[in-house]
Amino acid sequence: MIRHQQVRTGRRTEAATEVILWTFRTNGLLLRSGDLLAGDEGLSSARWQVLGAVALAGRPLTVPQIARRMGLTRQSVHATVGRLVADGLLGLVPNADHQRSQLVQLTELGRARYRAMERRQVAWVSRLTEGLDISSLETTASTLGDLCRRLETDSGGSREVGQPVTSPRSRLERRTR
Repeated sequence: MIRHQQVRTGRRTEAATEVILWTFRTNGLLLRSGDLLAGDEGLSSARWQVLGAVALAGRPLTVPQIARRMGLTRQSVHATVGRLVADGLLGLVPNADHQRSQLVQLTELGRARYRAMERRQVAWVSRLTEGLDISSLETTASTLGDLCRRLETDSGGSREVGQPVTSPRSRLERRTR
């Protein structure tokens, strides 16, 4: 029988476990903060995330493309896209490459709402990170990126073939070129 308390091996394992636990906690707090930040624009964190995926891509995307790029399930993205279409923030257009998978694009209202969220996000992040060491933030981003690459490799990943893993923002921005 497996004992409740598992044996950990070494400082690296302990440190990695701490990173994972803090990441879970941070994720929950970021989602809650995102909901508060986006609420005045009539959005939730999930809606903001989907709008952002399309906005940063700079072109229409399919639901599966959005899901892969944001690390979400197709089902949750599909539901969120449906709500955003109903609210007039996204539109669906035919996809010449795939009849059943329409392309999702921002409407003018969606673009305006996303730009407003960008302004709010910049001000919020500036307040949140005031006094934090820039090199520590860069190291944290690099370490989380490394962990993402390893997790994607370990789990079969959601990365598109031939696509290097970089920060979510730079990865989405690069696809617009």
